Amino acid sequence: MQRRVLFSTLWGIPTGLLAEKMLLRHNGETMKILAVSDQVVERMYELVPQGHFAGVQMILGCGDLPYAYLEYLVTMLNVPLFYVPGNHDPAHNDRFVTAQAEGGVNLDLRTSCCNDLLLAGFGGSIRYRPYGVNQYTQSEAYLRAGWLLTRLLTNRLRYGRALDILVTHSPAYGIHDDDSSAHRGLKAINWLLRVARPRFHLHGHMHEIRRNLSPEVSQVGPTTSMNIFPYDVIEVPDAG
Repeated sequence: MQRRVLFSTLWGIPTGLLAEKMLLRHNGETMKILAVSDQVVERMYELVPQGHFAGVQMILGCGDLPYAYLEYLVTMLNVPLFYVPGNHDPAHNDRFVTAQAEGGVNLDLRTSCCNDLLLAGFGGSIRYRPYGVNQYTQSEAYLRAGWLLTRLLTNRLRYGRALDILVTHSPAYGIHDDDSSAHRGLKAINWLLRVARPRFHLHGHMHEIRRNLSPEVSQVGPTTSMNIFPYDVIEVPDAG
């Protein structure tokens, strides 16, 4: 079952929980987003054809999901799909269909604009195996973030703001993470949050056992950071 978080319109912080779905309340129009991460939900194969996700306008994948699962969602819902790879996903390769989610956009170190929302992605996790795919040391993650920063600066010049939604697999350091070798957050993501100041940060990697012990939603300056597992439906206010 999904959960709904009602946000204070004054401070933008969680004030209560109700059943069913996560809803970010805000005056004006909203965009309905299906965010998924880390675990295949078999019931999706029943819910989607039954119209349970009618009105969803975008799918955001936070990593560690079979690409066939993402392809099913984008085919059935017929809306834009943006995703980042997780530490259990293959290295991206445009030449092989098994190394990408067809019909979607790999957002890793890229930016995009969809329905006036500015998106950017940062895939992978902390390095916990010497040759792990999509795994990075803290220093390597900072170098990758530097590549993304140039695109965010272009956004700021063009749109007057750098970013609305940052999609990552890893959590930020010290926010929704833990001190295990595989689940420590990336400090480069903290840096991106400070510099780009997105309205929302969606991440995966932290599974249900952790979510039962700590908040799923945290306010980090102007950014609402959300741990997505295994899926949430989110209504995001329009940028305008």
